[in-house]
Amino acid sequence: MSDIPHRRRITVTGQVQGVGFRPFVYRLALDVGLSGLVRNAPEGVVIEVQGSPRRLDVFLRRLEAEQPPLARIMRVVTQDMAPTGDSAGASTFAIHKSTGGAGHDVLISPDISTCADCLAELTDKNDRRFLYPFTNCTNCGPRFTITRSIPYDRPNTSMGCFPLCADCSREYEDPANRRFHAQPNAC
Repeated sequence: MSDIPHRRRITVTGQVQGVGFRPFVYRLALDVGLSGLVRNAPEGVVIEVQGSPRRLDVFLRRLEAEQPPLARIMRVVTQDMAPTGDSAGASTFAIHKSTGGAGHDVLISPDISTCADCLAELTDKNDRRFLYPFTNCTNCGPRFTITRSIPYDRPNTSMGCFPLCADCSREYEDPANRRFHAQPNAC
């Protein structure tokens, strides 16, 4: 296969918002060596990835095989696109602002009990979340009860009116953190 860059638009529907799917896609794209973007949209999660055909195929296989534990992919639709040649779009991967619109093809995750990692923090006297009753991350916590509308982003949840402190904000913005883009995160 050729190493000439190809670009694909991938639309993933199902239970893919509010489950850490965008952070997962972000990390996967970087691991595979692709550029592009991911965003929530009424039709699900929209991904645009660019790279060699081989890397794109690896990305697609891993997308379904390694999805986050709370995700439930119902459908994956791919469409070839013209590659971008600009330096801003051809060498980076980013989580973009969600797009709104009428209707949706997204299943909202139910509220999920506290995961093992959060329970460990909750019981660790040296952790800043020691005995904090609202501890959660992208793998657990409220989803359905805080969702006001789709796409599932913090402003569209009941958490939208609560600003993040500096520590929570750092976690929310760190792709290596399990609270990266965790909408119910609060302190």
